Amino acid sequence: MVADPSCVLVPGPWEHRNVPANGAQFHVVLAGPADSRRPLVVLLHAFPQFWWAWRQQIPALAEAGYRVAAMDLRGFGGSDKPPRRHETAVFARDVAGVIRSLGAADAVVVGHGFGGTVAWSMPSFAPGLTRAVAVLANPHPLPLHRLGNKMPVRALATLARFQVPWFPERALREGTLVADLLREWSAPGNDGATSQAPRYTEAMGLPFAAHSAMEHFRWLVRSTPRTDGRRYLAAVSRPVTVPVLSVRGASDRLLPARTFARDAEFVTGPLREHVVAGAGHFLPEEAPEEVTDLLLAFLATQHDAADGREISSSR
Repeated sequence: MVADPSCVLVPGPWEHRNVPANGAQFHVVLAGPADSRRPLVVLLHAFPQFWWAWRQQIPALAEAGYRVAAMDLRGFGGSDKPPRRHETAVFARDVAGVIRSLGAADAVVVGHGFGGTVAWSMPSFAPGLTRAVAVLANPHPLPLHRLGNKMPVRALATLARFQVPWFPERALREGTLVADLLREWSAPGNDGATSQAPRYTEAMGLPFAAHSAMEHFRWLVRSTPRTDGRRYLAAVSRPVTVPVLSVRGASDRLLPARTFARDAEFVTGPLREHVVAGAGHFLPEEAPEEVTDLLLAFLATQHDAADGREISSSR
């Protein structure tokens, strides 16, 4: 069954806008003062979600005085779903284009899960536009890639499962795959994300959404021996010099603690790391208040001198 496009246009204390960037149109949810002197905050969702995953952080950040832009990534939600160009570098350029289209000089990019991979990539592909990076439930992509077959069993099995043609798409649209993933990757007994399974499943029923979602995971495997894959890994091997906040769930069953062990090797700027007890992979929904507090504390260190504050952070 094809979903109604309005399923992602949930009303609330925000504005829905289509923003042109990098040759495509992106659905962006905006909140907060347009004339804020504080940095733009761009929120990037995880798979299998869309901007709605940030529904509890958007108003809180806006009320604190930040201009917030929660965007649906290429292939998800209300954004364009082209049949090709699902490389991580393209996603990073999409985000850069949205920042420019919104008229911001730069932004603090906050990414969760798959969106975290994009956030980690931003300093390499858009250094002038990336003031700082906050990553939830996603280690730096280079050491994760180097794990290869030693990747955590659940992550490796999921990646292999998504290489099969057509079946994952059908399961996302018509079956229980979205609900299953939300349950399997959440902390036991935490229904912050699982309660939203019907909404996320409906969004996967939008035309081409399920196929677009799968194509990025297929690119991760197919690109390994190719020039585009090698070029991406070379780019993200450069040290991250901007401030970084890395947050993981203590009960993340997709990407456990050992996958984050080498993050510090790729960050030469200030790095803050935090573990959220009682939460799994879907941190913005499993621990919304703690995530909001962590983001506000991190953002407070990024105000420029015009806001009367010094940029500071500590490892």
